[in-house]
Amino acid sequence: MLMTLIQKEVMQHILSVRFVALLLMCLLLIPLTLSINYRNYRQNLVDYQEAVKLANIEEKTVNPKLPLEPELELSKLFLKPTPLSVFANGLGDALPSYLGMTRNGIIQGAPALVSDSLSYLLGHLDFLFLVGTVFSLLALLFTFDAVAGEREAGTLRITLANSLPRDLFLWSKLIGGYIVFVVPFLVSLLFGLLVLVWQGFPLGEPEIFPRVFSLTLASLLYIAVFFAIGTVISTYLDNSKTALIVAFTVWVFAVLITPRVGFIAAKFIAPMRTSQSVYLEKTALRENFNTELEEKKGEIYKEVWKGRPQSFEEQFPVGEEVDEQMKPLEEEFRQKFKEHTDEIDRNYQREKKGQEQVGETLSRITPTSSLTYLATNLTQTGKRKRNAYFQAGERYYDALHTDVFGKIVDHTSVRTFHPERDIVKIRQPSSLETPTLGETLRQSAVDVLLLCFFAVVLTTLAFLKFFRSDI
Repeated sequence: MLMTLIQKEVMQHILSVRFVALLLMCLLLIPLTLSINYRNYRQNLVDYQEAVKLANIEEKTVNPKLPLEPELELSKLFLKPTPLSVFANGLGDALPSYLGMTRNGIIQGAPALVSDSLSYLLGHLDFLFLVGTVFSLLALLFTFDAVAGEREAGTLRITLANSLPRDLFLWSKLIGGYIVFVVPFLVSLLFGLLVLVWQGFPLGEPEIFPRVFSLTLASLLYIAVFFAIGTVISTYLDNSKTALIVAFTVWVFAVLITPRVGFIAAKFIAPMRTSQSVYLEKTALRENFNTELEEKKGEIYKEVWKGRPQSFEEQFPVGEEVDEQMKPLEEEFRQKFKEHTDEIDRNYQREKKGQEQVGETLSRITPTSSLTYLATNLTQTGKRKRNAYFQAGERYYDALHTDVFGKIVDHTSVRTFHPERDIVKIRQPSSLETPTLGETLRQSAVDVLLLCFFAVVLTTLAFLKFFRSDI
């Protein structure tokens, strides 16, 4: 009996205008979006390779005995684009294109969206946007009148008068509509993947295909959540027009408003400083330390020259004696500067992490946020990639501090150079570590569980309401 009801539901959807709209959306949007984004990825890859090539041509040695400006970028760590960005651009264009290493800390290069900011006024179109926004709305359009339409037309009373269990009736509505929905979706996605492979996309690589498959499963789960939402609305309302208005209102709040409101509220709940203010604070701290060292140096000069004849300089180099007395002071001030800057960085990271956690928690009220976090982690364009990028920059900066920055002397009166011994070769940054699929899923377990929770709870709620409703 269930199969018969499902077949009836499938035929009813196939003959409707909604199915034609869905079919056109799938066949046009998914392959076209994937193809365009892959072209953008290849252009970003060429830009990255040219930037790295240009950076490698530059001089990669430095003499710590020579003056070095605190704002000079001694080396750069570039962000390599990932091929999976064709599915979800995520933070790819918002992250700095490189991290510049200076004595005062890490400078962030301009993100890609700066050079193409006008197009971002209209938003970014990718597979994640299609699933999260377009197909979620279509899923509600497929289910808003699943029960309300039957009740309004009077066919629900006739159907259930034939000793048909209510659970079979509702399951046939859910399963039949879902099958009609996901078949065009999967077929168009398969066609889009074939287009990508034809263009040169490395789908067969072991780190690519499992993530694409996982992203597909996450998309199907997300669509199931909105099928459950539409069914709940349909079981609670008797009029299909009212159900359509309510479904559209729920979609607006769930997809467009609530995920953004969470981070807006976080700015007031947990305010934080900007990265530029932190950098300026470090710069001011270094200037204060340098001024204090200059005062100490002047006092030492007075002590050394005190009571000595003017011709004493010919017998003993005063500058070297001053430098010897300055060395422990410089080391002390250098250590103090590092301790203060580390404290500034820790406070800034603590403020930033606190605000982000608040916004992330509030935004997870809706399934759209969970899909976004899960998809961007799978495609390596989300929070995990950003954290790995900045952590790699911090490790690279610490290595340069050990090799170069920690050996620079600003207050040497008499400089003695030993070119072969003093020249330091700047090491190249290491590549970013990519977490495995298993690690990514463990890190995104909260979002997977939330999507499952929404699907199960909303479906259960629809069944409970339908069982108790008076037909």
